[in-house]
Amino acid sequence: MNATISSVRTMEHIEEAGKVTRWTRRLLFCAIAMLVPALVGCEAGTNAPTLEFHPAAAGATASVNGITVDDAFVLGPPPPATLPVGGEAGVFLSLYSQGHDQLVSAAAPGAASSVKLVSGPVTLTPYTLVDLSGPAPQIVLSDLTSPLSGGQSIQLELTFTTAGVVTLQVPVEPNAYQFTTFSPPPTPTPTPTSTHKARASATASASPTATP
Repeated sequence: MNATISSVRTMEHIEEAGKVTRWTRRLLFCAIAMLVPALVGCEAGTNAPTLEFHPAAAGATASVNGITVDDAFVLGPPPPATLPVGGEAGVFLSLYSQGHDQLVSAAAPGAASSVKLVSGPVTLTPYTLVDLSGPAPQIVLSDLTSPLSGGQSIQLELTFTTAGVVTLQVPVEPNAYQFTTFSPPPTPTPTPTSTHKARASATASASPTATP
């Protein structure tokens, strides 16, 4: 009799435990079902592609004969201004070479009469980045042959001793937003010597000559 009662109680405990387990599983499944949409919503809210910050690729890039030119651009004036004909503009870029080489000259056909390497030829050593990104320009377009403003592009030719000529289309970026950290070429000022000579020459020509 006692064994029968014990067996019945054991069966009741098993059934009760089964009910608790099933109830617990149901609660767990419901909780997961509620959390998944919330987690998906959070993921979309913080890392959605439309909300991620993607910095703009400012400059042009080209790789020729072991030379890589990266992030090359011309600094234009603040909008809506325009650089006038006869003016100057700075060029900013980075260089990387697989071997020994040297940037010896540059040209901008259709945009400038000449291009200056401010510090002279640029020496490149293998697998070493040469950063010519300022803040002051090391490459300057001189005597612009046409007005320049943000949104345009020009052809830039870089001549290397070994790699030869690397040609690429370079954008003109306005001096605004992230480009305000870059400096335009310094404005040339007349030297005191040349001014003094000009005044002395004018004075001499204006003085009357003595007659015997």
